[in-house]
Amino acid sequence: MDKSWYVYIMADHPGGLLYIGITNNIFRRIEEHKNNAVDGFTKKYQIHRLVYYETYMTPYEAIKREKQLKHWNRAWKIRLIKTENPLWKDLSDEF
Repeated sequence: MDKSWYVYIMADHPGGLLYIGITNNIFRRIEEHKNNAVDGFTKKYQIHRLVYYETYMTPYEAIKREKQLKHWNRAWKIRLIKTENPLWKDLSDEF
């Protein structure tokens, strides 16, 4: 059984709105975003593209990283995404 925790970034389109989240079940969480199953920012702005994620072994590490990313300026976040995913592909297609 997978005990990993994930910090992830979603976007509405390349260079568009960004959402940073944390989960211990990335498959379920991305499906919730894509199906607008939970009211909030991603549903309101139709943010459905998984563009970046990182894996952690503990919730503490993941929460620490999520908070760090949320405090970064927009340019740093975009650079991080472009480094790993220059075409802003929907990484959930790979699952």
